[in-house]
Amino acid sequence: MTISPRKLNTYLLFKLPSAYLCGVRTKSISDTTCEVTVKHRWINQNPFNSMFWAVQGMAAELTTGALVMSKIQASGKRISMLVAHNNATFTKKATGRIYFSCDQGQAVDEAIGKAIATGEGQTVILNSKGFNSEGVQVSDFNFEWTLKLKT
Repeated sequence: MTISPRKLNTYLLFKLPSAYLCGVRTKSISDTTCEVTVKHRWINQNPFNSMFWAVQGMAAELTTGALVMSKIQASGKRISMLVAHNNATFTKKATGRIYFSCDQGQAVDEAIGKAIATGEGQTVILNSKGFNSEGVQVSDFNFEWTLKLKT
């Protein structure tokens, strides 16, 4: 079974309902890139009339996590995945529709390949940037994923 935007959005509804209710939606996923959007609404706002940082984090994490999940599935191996560390920078108020993208599919391929070849856990740092509809960057997230073969 291949991972598609529709399947990821259904997954959100049942496994991560808070992300789904806040409006996080996968728009596209390919071998190298995953794109997710979320619109500033009443349910996901902070007291300063912009999008709450955690909602941005859910969308950003989904771009990286979906790539990792799809690559693990393609490998045919049982591999665990976990965020070990993350950080973010916020540069502008997030209002309107925010677009997040991660284009580091090749880095995930390399980490999974190394985990399979060595049998040792690997880490990969994936970046997701958020842009508003005018193309102005509003946030920048880094997620350190750990990948390890299951025994």
